[in-house]
Amino acid sequence: MEKRFSDMDEYELKLEIAMLNEKAKKAEQLGNSNEYAVYERRKTLAQAYLMNPAEIEPGQVYHMTDGESFFEVSYLNGRFAWGYRAGERELVGVPISLLGDKKTAN
Repeated sequence: MEKRFSDMDEYELKLEIAMLNEKAKKAEQLGNSNEYAVYERRKTLAQAYLMNPAEIEPGQVYHMTDGESFFEVSYLNGRFAWGYRAGERELVGVPISLLGDKKTAN
C-alpha cells in the first residue's frame, strides 16, 4: 500500500521525488505526455510537503515558479494556497511548491 505524502518524512519525500523524476523522464522519452504530466503533478505535490506553509503570507503576491506569472494568496488550506492568478477572477488552489519569491513593489 502506498504511503500518503503527509505521512512521509523528509527523507522519504526526497526519495519519492527522485523516483517520480525518473518516471517522468522515461515517460517523456517514450512520448507518453499524459503519463509525464501525472508524474510531474505528483512531484509538485510531494515538493509542497517539503515546504513550510507558515512562510506563505495571505495577502501577498508571489512569483510563480513558471517564471512568467504571479499569484495573489487569499488563504492557505493545508499545502495549497488559494487565490488569484494575475489577471484572472477565478479563485484557484495551487500547491505551495509552485510559489516562488514574493513580488516586490516597483
